[in-house]
Amino acid sequence: MPERVREPERESGGGAEPVRGGPLRAFGLAEVYNPSMVPTLQPGDQLVVQYGAVVRPGDVVVLRHPFRQDLLIVKRAVERRDGGWWVRGDNPYVENDSREFGVVPDELVIARAWLRVRPPRGLQCSPRAVASWVLSAVRPLSRRLRAR
Repeated sequence: MPERVREPERESGGGAEPVRGGPLRAFGLAEVYNPSMVPTLQPGDQLVVQYGAVVRPGDVVVLRHPFRQDLLIVKRAVERRDGGWWVRGDNPYVENDSREFGVVPDELVIARAWLRVRPPRGLQCSPRAVASWVLSAVRPLSRRLRAR
């Protein structure tokens, strides 16, 4: 199932395109819907993403699927190759990544993920449970390379 990403848009003659100006307009939200990035990301996690950000090896990125460009996916940028990025999921059992579709052209990489926000799941109302969730719910995404 695809990730849902809200791209900021502006009207420009023939259609809409992502806004890349202004410091706050370049950010958006993405929701993870599949297990391809487990254990780093779980289905239901929210991502704060920055459009047009510089991508480096190890970054978690949002990209258009090379074969279905209406489908947005979340992967880890592993390495820069001729023609684009080699991307992999952190889950070794899911192969919907560059092993299947090859190098992803730069123009299909649309955003870099900065923060993961994990929604409460079965949260108990005890102060200890709430404190534990708060400490683990919002995390910057590590650039430590996990893809195998």
